[in-house]
Parts: sequence; structure tokens; C-alpha cells
Amino acid sequence: MQPIHTLHDFFVRSGAEVRLYHLGRRVEPCEMATLEALEAEAAPWPMPWQGQARLGLVFRLGDMSDPLIWFLALPLDEEGRLDPASRDAFVQRLLETLGHNVTTVGREDGQAVDNLMKDNPLAFTPSLPFRAMLHARASHDLGRPASSHLEPVEAYLSGQQTLDWQALGLQGLADFAVRMGQEEQHQLSRRLPDLPTEVLTSLCYCLEHVAIADDLTAALRARGEAAAEVGDIETLCACVRAASGSETAGDWFDGLLTDTYACGPDLLAAIAARGWSHLEDGQRLPRYLERLACCEQADFMRVARDLALIPRLRLPVLMTLREAPADSPIGRRLVALTR
Repeated sequence: MQPIHTLHDFFVRSGAEVRLYHLGRRVEPCEMATLEALEAEAAPWPMPWQGQARLGLVFRLGDMSDPLIWFLALPLDEEGRLDPASRDAFVQRLLETLGHNVTTVGREDGQAVDNLMKDNPLAFTPSLPFRAMLHARASHDLGRPASSHLEPVEAYLSGQQTLDWQALGLQGLADFAVRMGQEEQHQLSRRLPDLPTEVLTSLCYCLEHVAIADDLTAALRARGEAAAEVGDIETLCACVRAASGSETAGDWFDGLLTDTYACGPDLLAAIAARGWSHLEDGQRLPRYLERLACCEQADFMRVARDLALIPRLRLPVLMTLREAPADSPIGRRLVALTR
């Protein structure tokens, strides 16, 4: 029998029922082949976050009645490829805990497997919105019912029932975001202008992880721009992040990037964190990096390095930096860093 060296090996050889989820830039399903390619050094991680491949693993071993959930942050090198030392140590501990015959793992081993995360240097604790979205996605993908918080959220957001918005739970908003269909999106777009800011912000924390329709994007844009007019940058950034899953969000970003007043560090961070896919544009990316360079409060090189770890953006970012004239905002930033 071949030895187990990787997490992918472990899950395949143990016969585990496993679902993987990205937990870095966005909560969304991750193919096992993506983890396999990373561990085989065949490909960089597609959605790195702060130099890590952040994963949620929902799995069941043997005859376990309930699935276990691991949150793992695998360290990446400067090219977005796996730095394997800590992964190797974790796999070794896993095998020592279970015994090397992982095909016989059963219900009684569940607590031992779960205990591995308590002092695991790869473990991390996602933010509350990320945990709510993972629970919502996993429940949906496993064919399980949504949480009991969904029903009041649906009643409130559809306008069918007047409720105290403070009673709405984040988990219910997450379940709504994952399960909403086209009609629910249309209803939400009509309801959005009247939502209390606190509800809107919490809802945006969930919408930023899903694809949304154009009419909902337009409603978010209108609400975000109205907030910007009164100096509410937090709500503007929440709407920008929430709109990032739309195909038309790039048009809004173009408008924002021409507005020197709007382009503060928080907005630029929101675009990079959730709207990175819209920076795959030959004109928008250089314009974004120039705005980033002009913003004195922004950590230019940290954000640029983070974007360059994304495989589809690596070459465009590096070329933009390399070709920037010395007297341009980008050039001046790069010169300042060498002093």
C-alpha cells in the first residue's frame, strides 16, 4: 500500500465523504482536484488570501453520524504554491492519531480527529459571516434544510411581514443568500432602498459570496452611492463587496476609480478583496493600481503583492509595475520603497 503524504491522499484513501470550500476571498465550493494540484506542486492556489490557501473541509469518516468541519490555512510561497512543511507535520500527526490504516476509521475516532485542530498551527477561526456562509452552503449542498432563521428573513425581505429587524439572525441572511432564486433577487432589489443600514450591511456580508443579478446590482449601486454622498464609506464599501459577484460590477468600479474622493483605502481594499475578478481587464487594473499608489493611507505593496498571488493576475500586475514610468504615481511609490 502506498504511503499517505498529503491531505488529498488521506481523504481519498480513507474513503471520506468530503466537501471542500474556499474560505479566503469568498466562500464557495472548491474541487478536490484543486487541492490535489496544489499538493502535487502542479499549480498555484487559485484564490489565495494573505499568503494562504484557506479551506473549509466538511467531511464524514466511516460510520460517523455527523460531519466534522476543519478550517485550515495552508501557507503559500511568493508564487502562490504550497509551502509543505506544516502540512507534512499535520498529516503525520493525523496518521499517528488514527493509525496508518485509515480505511478502518469509524465513529469512535471522530473525537480524536476533531481534537487534532485544537493545537494545530494550520487551524484558523473564520469570521462570523464566513462561518455562517459555510454552514449555509454546506447544508444546501448536502441536501439538508436551512436553519430556522431563514423563514423570518424571507418574510422580512419579501415585505410580507413586519418584523423587528434586530431579531434577524446572520445565519438566516446567509441561508437566504445561498438559496435565493431569481424571483427572490427581484424582490430584494425592490426592497433594498428601504432596508435599515444595519440589515443592509449584514446582508452585504453574505451577498459578497454569491453571484447576483443585474437589477440587484443596480439597487446596491444606488444605495452605495447614496451612502457615499453623506460620507458613509462603510455602507459604500459593503455595497461594493456585495456587488462584486455580478457580471456588471466592473462598470461601477470604473466610475468609482475616476472619483478621487471615493478612492480611499477602504474602498480600494474592498475592490481587491472581493472584486479581484473584475481587475482582469487591461485598462481597469492599471487604473486601480494607479489609484492605489495615489492613496497615501493604503499599503500599496501589500495589496499589490496580494493581487499578484492570484494566478490570473500575477503577470498583469507585475507588468504594470515594471512598465510604470518613474514619474508616475506607481513609479514614485516603487522608488520610495527602495530608499
